[in-house]
Amino acid sequence: MGHLLSLTLVYLAYLLTTVIASQRQQHIVQHGACTYTFILPEVEHCKPLKDFQVTNTLQRDSPPEDEPNKSHSKDSLNQEKRPSWQQQKLETLESTMENNTQWLQKLENFIQENVRSGMEEIKRATVHTQTAAMLEMGTNLLSQSAEQTRKLTDVETQVLNKTSRLEIQLLEYSLFTNRLEKHILLQTQEIARLSDKNSFLEQRLLALEARYGKELQDLLGEKQQLQDVLERHSHLVSQLEGELESSTLNSTALQRQQARLADTVEQLLTKVSQCNEISRKPKNKRQTFKDCAEILRSGGKESGLYSIRLHNSTQDVKVYCDMKTRGGGWTVLQHRRNGSVDFHRRWEDYKTGFGEPSGEHWLGNDIIHKLTSSQEYSLHIQLRDREGNEAFSHYDRFHIDNEHSNYSLHVAGFSGTAGKTSSFTHNGSQFSTKDRDNDRCTCKCAQLASGGWWFDACGPSNLNGIYYPVSSNVVRFNGIKWYYWKGPNLMATMTTMMVRPANFK
Repeated sequence: MGHLLSLTLVYLAYLLTTVIASQRQQHIVQHGACTYTFILPEVEHCKPLKDFQVTNTLQRDSPPEDEPNKSHSKDSLNQEKRPSWQQQKLETLESTMENNTQWLQKLENFIQENVRSGMEEIKRATVHTQTAAMLEMGTNLLSQSAEQTRKLTDVETQVLNKTSRLEIQLLEYSLFTNRLEKHILLQTQEIARLSDKNSFLEQRLLALEARYGKELQDLLGEKQQLQDVLERHSHLVSQLEGELESSTLNSTALQRQQARLADTVEQLLTKVSQCNEISRKPKNKRQTFKDCAEILRSGGKESGLYSIRLHNSTQDVKVYCDMKTRGGGWTVLQHRRNGSVDFHRRWEDYKTGFGEPSGEHWLGNDIIHKLTSSQEYSLHIQLRDREGNEAFSHYDRFHIDNEHSNYSLHVAGFSGTAGKTSSFTHNGSQFSTKDRDNDRCTCKCAQLASGGWWFDACGPSNLNGIYYPVSSNVVRFNGIKWYYWKGPNLMATMTTMMVRPANFK
């Protein structure tokens, strides 16, 4: 406020000075290359001296020059009659000072009157301006307050909605957790029961092995005893024959005795020959098969557990053979039907295999590689959803590489009813598990989607995902998936992967 008042006073003084300066008379004199401007006093309002005259001549500090036409005597007389030029100059200065004093008094009065009225007007204008500004600021603050209140209300509503959704989700998770705990408890009890049954069977097996071992030892002892008896009787027969030749007189008695001995010897020989046949009978060489197709050709018509021997290996592997689907002869690589086996496992488990071939299981990547690398195999995938709908995907060529290549996938020749397009990942996709990430995604697909699979970039399929119960209606993206048949959330109740030679007929 003080700064505004100072500026106002300076401005008014400038205006007054300009007005007053414009009313003063100016006189301009050109002297050589220089120009001189003089503001002349207001002689019309003053009472000048009688001898004072305003001229347009330059003011001098020295007395005027004598005119050459006048005489000395006349100058002396005039100087005696009028004042000297110093006195005239002094009088002129005094008159000018007096005029300036009056002018300054007028200016002061004018400034005081104008400043007073200007200050009042400025104060009124300032008060009005400040009042309007305060009203406008108040209106803006009220508008902003209302807007902020509305925004806070919206945010509070959103927070309440999100909180409600989170509470509902938490309740769902709690219910699912309870069901899962019950399911785990039942599975634990079932595992304990099976473990007890397994222990009982092992004990029975050990008892049977001990009993049969003892019986075998007894039979070997009896065999040795019979051989000893046979040797003694043979020696006795020889003696009797010698006596028979030397003694013919007592032939009747000896013949009867010989007949009895012959009968005894014959019985002993029969028993010995039977024992020798039992002990010396050669064992038949066990026939081996390299896959279920050979078992089917050799006469195995029923689906079940069989042993096969891998190509260029002495390792016997228990597998499940499907002898019914599309002509049979299928060696099952993977099977799921009830979720009793956890498929979210480590690399080593998928390498060697897990589960039971008669139930849920993964045959093992090493075994699958050795089997499918021995010759060309076709792959058949059978699926069933919770409504009982079944579909299949068939591939004319299928094999996987060894562990050094991370069991890279190779498939070709798709056909089937599980989608118009193959849901398998591209050729060359590597196998990934939760502890060994070989996919082409920055994330870890085996962690997100669960299980071990050829994920590529988390791809459209995963038959080793979590097995969710049929009653679950929540969309989950880490379950069993075969995208081009049932989308991202396949509620499968059965999956089977099996192979047989591509030239099978």
